[in-house]
Amino acid sequence: MDGLTLIVSIIILIMSVVVHELSHGYTAELLGDPTPRLQGRLTLNPLKHLELFGSFIVPLITSMAGFTFGWAKPIQWNPYNVKNKRWGEFLIALAGPLSNLFIAIVFGFVIRLFWNSLSASFIQISSYVIAINIVLAIFNLIPLPPLDGSKVLFSILPPSMTRVREILERYSIFFFLIVIFFLWRFVEPIIPWIFRVITGV
Repeated sequence: MDGLTLIVSIIILIMSVVVHELSHGYTAELLGDPTPRLQGRLTLNPLKHLELFGSFIVPLITSMAGFTFGWAKPIQWNPYNVKNKRWGEFLIALAGPLSNLFIAIVFGFVIRLFWNSLSASFIQISSYVIAINIVLAIFNLIPLPPLDGSKVLFSILPPSMTRVREILERYSIFFFLIVIFFLWRFVEPIIPWIFRVITGV
């Protein structure tokens, strides 16, 4: 990956993770929790969302391996403020990955509908947007802590499974490393397929 592509990819990633976290925050706000707004997180200003390791160091390292991945500071929300106690966690957790999928679909439809009239540079940048947001959506939907997919899973588990949640959250770092180093290789092959479905390319 050359220098310009690296810079473009990291910029796209930064804006994508900002939208991801904003989606969590606005969903919490809509459900009655003002915590993200009070913490100043309901803004497109990247400085309010980024962290050194997940937003800069990890993207640099992963870009050298041929793909770009990272994350922003997680949005904090208070479950006691949420009006819908049953589905609040489910909706807030799902909002982030869905926002990335939405971005990918929008840019994919632009490519699909206007392919012949688009410049090569626009298509290339749009392809990066689509690929990065597909990765973010899929990765975050893996049902292991601390990823959003775990919160989606926990919100639909019966109360009798509370012990399972406690165990998974206690060893969340261990499970996260398993995802990165072992499970992701089995998930990654579906990314090009989703790309083709969205773009038709």
